[in-house]
Amino acid sequence: MSPSPAREAPGAGTLDERNLRLGRLERLREQLKRRDLAACVLLDPVNVRYATGARNMQVFHLRNPARYLFVPAEGPVVLFEFPGCHHLAQGLETVDEVRPATTVSFAAAGPRTDQQAKAWAAELGDLVRRHGGGGRRVAIERVNYAAAAALAAQSFELSDAQEPIERARAIKLPEEIACIRAALAAVERAVAGMIDGLRPGISENALWARLHESVIAQDGDYVETRLLASGPRTNPWFQEAGRREIRNGDLVALDTDVVGRFGYYADFSRTFFCGRGRPSDAQRKLYRLAYEQIQTNLALIRPGMTFRELSERAWPIPEAYLANRYFVLAHGVGMSGEYPYILHRQDFASGYDGVIEPNMTLCVESYVGAADGPEGVKLEEQVLVTASGIEPLSRFPFDETLLGREI
Repeated sequence: MSPSPAREAPGAGTLDERNLRLGRLERLREQLKRRDLAACVLLDPVNVRYATGARNMQVFHLRNPARYLFVPAEGPVVLFEFPGCHHLAQGLETVDEVRPATTVSFAAAGPRTDQQAKAWAAELGDLVRRHGGGGRRVAIERVNYAAAAALAAQSFELSDAQEPIERARAIKLPEEIACIRAALAAVERAVAGMIDGLRPGISENALWARLHESVIAQDGDYVETRLLASGPRTNPWFQEAGRREIRNGDLVALDTDVVGRFGYYADFSRTFFCGRGRPSDAQRKLYRLAYEQIQTNLALIRPGMTFRELSERAWPIPEAYLANRYFVLAHGVGMSGEYPYILHRQDFASGYDGVIEPNMTLCVESYVGAADGPEGVKLEEQVLVTASGIEPLSRFPFDETLLGREI
């Protein structure tokens, strides 16, 4: 298989995609070896792409187990591909063999599901025995229960593949950081174009569609959520774009959540003021508080800091806004939202501790809206953890009018 050439990545320089793919596969294999795993079987299309660079109908395969990947700690990588799609892996040095997939689901197999599961497990079991170095420990993810049971029946010890793949993905290669820069540059252009179309009378759906159109036109993959809301629909958060017409004087809040160029996530949030006139004092207060939360927490982040330390030192959320706080203080980001999730001090007992490391990429979050308030403000920044602190990756400007800095 011939390697693919380096490509220009606007906002990132020249990207060596071969090094990107081989480096990610090696990181995954390091995690398998660290846990004494003979192999892993991946079904999440984002993880299949991380390990190999192979991309095929990403959203479809998020819900259909019709494509999967066998990765041994050492030995040949086998991609089980959707029918008629074998050619998509041509040229990938990370894939040694492509085979037809056996889909284990009731939709595909009906009453033959158990039979399909046994066939699925027999083929994978044979690969583990031949290429697993004598190991019996196999990590799997997102598989039909009948398939997992059939593989376990062959005397393999099964574990969850999410831990090794998430830990591999958490520390970024230089090529990955270049991909993230390129993805963000494209999405920032898309958001700028979207805001150019923000006028009273436009619907949330129509405004969000401007973002989606530009993302796809710039070779992005898809938008994972529809988190754009206006006016009273900004509070509480997580009300996705709908038919409501945006009015003069409304706040309009956006969380990008874009799986963008090269399959990497561009994840920042901004809130805008729509129309003529000036924001109200109440709107400005919400915005300034959210901005203060973001900037305070960004200034705290250092490599070697524990998740608990960041949580305990973080900006204290005023009581009036505590109930509607965002569900995390910060989270990892790469090809999607990922490990770690760092919780607010009020929630930390239900979370977990860990260490912030260089070359992690994090999103620092804020949502400020009173439980009985008419509107809310969503802000978020995406950053790279460096040897000495952080480097901002998202560079879309904040709203100076809402910050009260207009001349």
